[in-house]
Amino acid sequence: MSRDSEPHDFNFKSRSHSPYPLPASSLVLRDGRIAVSRAASSFRNTLDSQPQPSSSRWPTEGRTDLDASPSDLTTHLPMYNSYPPANPLHDHLGANPIFTSSSPSRWESLSPEYPGGPIGSSSSSTSLQLPIPLPAAVPIPNAIPLQLQWPADGRGLIPIEQTQWQYNPQHPPAFSPPPQAFRAGPAGQLLPLPEPRSRNVPSSQGFFDGAHDFHWEGDFHVDARKYNGPRVNNITYYNNQNPQAATVNDLQDQIQQPANNIERARLDSLPKHPDMSGKKGEYIPDSRRPDVEKVREAESSSDKLALCIHGPAGIGKTTLAGHLSDEFRSAGRLAAAIFLGAFSTETMGPETIVKMIAHEIGSIHPQAIPKIVEAMDQCHGTSLENHLQKYILEPLKSLHHRQPLIIIIDATDEWGDHLMFLKSLVRFNPGSSVVKFILTDRFNPCASQIPGIDSLSIQTFALGPISREAIKTYFEKYLPTVPWVDGRKANPADVEKLTELSGGLPVWAATVISLLSHPFNESPPHEILSEIVGNRRQVGGSDRLGQLYRNALKRLFPTSDAQKHFQRFMGAIIVLQESLSLFDFSMLTGIPSHLIKNILSALSALQTRLPPSGSGNMIHPATILFHLSFIEYVQSTATETSFAISAFESHSVLALSCLERLYGLPSPFPHHNPRLRAIQDYAVRYWLYHVSNGTPRSNDSWSQTKHYGILRAMSAGTQQQWAALFYKALMPGDDGLELEREDGMGKILMKLAERLGRSGGDQWGFQVACLEVAVRIDSGDAEAWSELGRCYEERGRRMGDIQMHEEALAAFRHALKLLPESHPGHAISLNHVALALWSCYQLNGSQDTLSETILCSRKALMLCAAPHPDRDQYLNTLANALINLYDHNGDLQTLKEVISLHHQALELRPAPHPDRSETLNNLAGALQSLRGHDDGDVDALKEAISLHREALALRPAPHPYRSSSLANLANALDALYRSNGDEGALNEAISLYHEALALTPAPHRGRSKTLNNLGASLEARYQCNGDISTLNECILLYHEALGLRPAPHPDRPQSLRNLADALLLKFEQNQEVGVLDEAISLRRELLLLSPLGHRYRAYYLNILVQALEKRHEVTGDDRDHGEIDDVKAELAALRMSRRR
Repeated sequence: MSRDSEPHDFNFKSRSHSPYPLPASSLVLRDGRIAVSRAASSFRNTLDSQPQPSSSRWPTEGRTDLDASPSDLTTHLPMYNSYPPANPLHDHLGANPIFTSSSPSRWESLSPEYPGGPIGSSSSSTSLQLPIPLPAAVPIPNAIPLQLQWPADGRGLIPIEQTQWQYNPQHPPAFSPPPQAFRAGPAGQLLPLPEPRSRNVPSSQGFFDGAHDFHWEGDFHVDARKYNGPRVNNITYYNNQNPQAATVNDLQDQIQQPANNIERARLDSLPKHPDMSGKKGEYIPDSRRPDVEKVREAESSSDKLALCIHGPAGIGKTTLAGHLSDEFRSAGRLAAAIFLGAFSTETMGPETIVKMIAHEIGSIHPQAIPKIVEAMDQCHGTSLENHLQKYILEPLKSLHHRQPLIIIIDATDEWGDHLMFLKSLVRFNPGSSVVKFILTDRFNPCASQIPGIDSLSIQTFALGPISREAIKTYFEKYLPTVPWVDGRKANPADVEKLTELSGGLPVWAATVISLLSHPFNESPPHEILSEIVGNRRQVGGSDRLGQLYRNALKRLFPTSDAQKHFQRFMGAIIVLQESLSLFDFSMLTGIPSHLIKNILSALSALQTRLPPSGSGNMIHPATILFHLSFIEYVQSTATETSFAISAFESHSVLALSCLERLYGLPSPFPHHNPRLRAIQDYAVRYWLYHVSNGTPRSNDSWSQTKHYGILRAMSAGTQQQWAALFYKALMPGDDGLELEREDGMGKILMKLAERLGRSGGDQWGFQVACLEVAVRIDSGDAEAWSELGRCYEERGRRMGDIQMHEEALAAFRHALKLLPESHPGHAISLNHVALALWSCYQLNGSQDTLSETILCSRKALMLCAAPHPDRDQYLNTLANALINLYDHNGDLQTLKEVISLHHQALELRPAPHPDRSETLNNLAGALQSLRGHDDGDVDALKEAISLHREALALRPAPHPYRSSSLANLANALDALYRSNGDEGALNEAISLYHEALALTPAPHRGRSKTLNNLGASLEARYQCNGDISTLNECILLYHEALGLRPAPHPDRPQSLRNLADALLLKFEQNQEVGVLDEAISLRRELLLLSPLGHRYRAYYLNILVQALEKRHEVTGDDRDHGEIDDVKAELAALRMSRRR
């Protein structure tokens, strides 16, 4: 793969784990080649005295590794006298070794093609030069020998003395003698290698781009008569003693394979989507043809970024998503398909799912792998938006596909972080030529209260039941396959009844067939069928699939003992986080293996998909096997007690079992993780998660649990031993966890949470589990409660999830209770509560919540009189809450208090305080709000402008908020123009808006607002100078703003109105009817977005009538008469209703 020609430093080192000693050797780099020279005679003599390894298996410890940082290039050179079935060299060179020798030896060939061919030489030294591409294909202008010393004591190659070498292609070292390669001679002497026959070796800056005439030199050469494998262009192999050469062709892809394998290996280290080959959801041919056609049309004809297919559980969304995935894959347009219902996402952050999508992209489109690998190096600890940009958008851009590629994400509602993911998609450009998303969800996201969802370029498609004919066809196909008894089969009336009862839900029909085909105790299929068709309630009612599941479970588990076993097993797999073997699952849950097999056999009747292929002896999490509707049914409060599952109790059971397995863990080493048994690994990873979800927080209740007793009795050594294993399991490349000998479990968990918090969101589930258990262990630790609150608060901020903010509020309240008013931390704890309340208010709009926010903020401020170092923070918190109150009640006294608070905060934040620009901006905004009151004057507006100027000066490029300050100052200057007609202020505002616009390219979320405001200022300038070019620029800006505000964006009506008004101004200039037609079209859409009861509907009706009458006046066309009469009639009715 081609890389940019940037300076790279490479550290080459060699290590070996061969059981055979090697003499002194050298590593030679020349013209993009790596040469390894070795003294062969002593090596052969040593080898003759060693036992020969078996040819049945290639010993993994018998290899020499050449590591090229930073791309982990590793080349394995086989050293054995029998070829292996799986050659390590093949894995890295992409082809079997193809070297033979002209000199006889007892060595067998290393090439699998010729196991009997000779290899070696009778000379005192041999040299092997391999054309191995460097990670960045850096030209090596000089021969640079690197001595690699191996011990010669007959004990093998561990340890090895390492020699490191760095090379910067921008500043190559000067070497003398001239460029020349070397080999090892007697006693380790370096001898020059003969010059190659062809000297026209290009210095390629790309990864073997245009690279020809590379040479493989030494006593090994290619026997072209025997070699029938892939060939390379103009690559010649030489024998130094016998210059007989063979040119091999067409092997360039194989030469590039080492780096490709390295990048592929790194790609495979990303989270992988589970195997879906066992999925049972069958797509009934043509059952969704109309829906598929509508989805295709919506995707091809719309510039919306996302299409959400929504519908109730069991309607067939996953099956349709699978079918669409197959269709787009066949068309070469599938980027990735993720089925979130196929695995547990409870401990996965959104960044993890993004990486999983990237892995799918790389698997389907290998050309995108280099960009994905770049993302792996650049995105650690960065925002979710950056992850989307680097892991998804840039790799897909690199493919240069003619049409947008499709990413399908199924069951987004089953993923706790889907709200955060959807909000992050706002940053993608609508109408993208790179990617589009197809999502499935039980709910319509546009009908939700997700903050910011209205800014997402998304269209929705409501998926209805499949047709009666398709369901009937399905029953007619599969009912004959049921093992009927005594010839008592389903008749046409049964088919009709089943079709009716299904309500068009495919999962219902599939479950019925599965139930009839399964051996239930002594009940024959016709009895089960009779019971099903005897039901008069259609599935479309409130019970949906519940009655079918209820009746099936009663037949599957008829006795109380069987029902208890079902509850125990089903509860365990509902909370299980990873698949385990039958033996390990039995050990973890305490359920005997034979009972597990019996329960699984019975429950197979209710499975909607088969387990992954090759996992027959594994027990899987419930989401892998069962439809979500079934999992929700057994956890519903309406479910019969005999089948109801408590996830809390199931977590508690697994938590106890995991804790018991922490005893006897092996100790980790600094650079080595001991191999754990699967059940130990599960316990190490997940006991925290199960404890946090299966035990009460309350100290009185927690202290009565067995979990508390086990942790209390656990030795400090065991605790620290577990912590080291846990951290290495989650963060394998990070050795940053430092524990003190005296650290107890509570302190250990706090340190773990702090370290996991640096992962950028990937480990949030484990981070919060650490803190949840920490506050149970030491419920009196206010710091732990505050950290838990901050963890939830940050999550809530990123997700826009009020539940996270409520959890944060509960934790902050608990911390506050632990700190008396006299405690120095009481005020800051009060402020935490106030901020959490304010966050909740932003999402629920409750005035009670806002009132409590203000009360807590006032208390905190009273406790922090000047010169308290945190007083400026509390002033800012109270001011923000009060400005929300002012927005609600419009009270001037409230606004004046806000201004006073911001003035005080500003005094406490002198330059260069990092938050001074924020306070300047807030104070200026409050002063501008005075314009709406009688005592609002130009002086307050001028003060606001002065404050905005200072804020802008504190935000020089490339400050992330510079564009915001530019727009704020421009807005204030525009307001000054509208107050006193100062055209200089208007011209400066336009200039500032232009600069802000340049800093907010699409898909920046602030671009549409800046476009709109700049358009408004240009429209004002046009009103002054009448310059049509100014008006045309204004119209262009309004057009772009409208494109960035697709329905149901809350600001779309504003853009429609502004653009229509500007077009009418243009019509007044040029009298073009087409311009007037567009304005009328926009005002019609404006009316559609303002249904009956809308506060501005009467105004929109009135301006539409004016435009229609204008067109009739100009054209004399009577086509508008009917619409004009209808609009006027509605206006009259609205006026009449207001009078009443």
